Amino acid sequence: MPEGDTIQLIRVGHKGADAIVAGNTLASFDAALAAGVDMIEFDVLAEHPDGSGELYVVHDYRALRRGGAPTLAAALAHLTTAPFDGVRLQLDLKRGGYVERVLDSLTAAGALDRCLISTGEWRSLERLRVLAPRVPIGWTVGMPLAGVPLTRPVIAHLLRSGLARTVARRLRDDAFDALVAQWPLISRLLVRAVTAAGGEIYAWTVDDPRQIRRLGELGVTGVITNDPRLFDLS
Repeated sequence: MPEGDTIQLIRVGHKGADAIVAGNTLASFDAALAAGVDMIEFDVLAEHPDGSGELYVVHDYRALRRGGAPTLAAALAHLTTAPFDGVRLQLDLKRGGYVERVLDSLTAAGALDRCLISTGEWRSLERLRVLAPRVPIGWTVGMPLAGVPLTRPVIAHLLRSGLARTVARRLRDDAFDALVAQWPLISRLLVRAVTAAGGEIYAWTVDDPRQIRRLGELGVTGVITNDPRLFDLS
């Protein structure tokens, strides 16, 4: 944000800084740090679909099969070195079945108190709340209806207002602490609903400085981008 701006926006690097260096890698985390992020987001996936096996920092199984993905342990060892002091971590769990092992890994690395753990998998959110009630957790939501053009004002209003009611209710029920929403879903109504319910709201994945600026003005907590350099242009 420009100097003197009153907006306090948490700057989050998506997969590190995927637009600068291939994401979900140690080099990408370094690039995000160099770009001045406040938080680094990365994906966590178990080796096998049932949640068993090694934990990797990778988005999907196609990427995992290509090889080269760091283990979660290796990523955390890197992210807990001195240069990353003060940088928060957002772990996005891509599937269910390995919540306990993620928490164990974070505890072993001494990183649990620096984390926001998010997922779109509802059972994992429930499990996280039971096992680690003091750890901030986020509900990841994307476009709810494939092929529906949100540019249609009536449809957009219905989708957004329905989401706002659902999120506000679940926040008040203490189901999670933050909404991690795909940016086209975010409206002033949604931001107000989340804020009034005591939650945080993060927008993903925003690679346009104008949209970063707009979302900041709406009052989102943070913006997740592939290119953290864009924050200086917004």
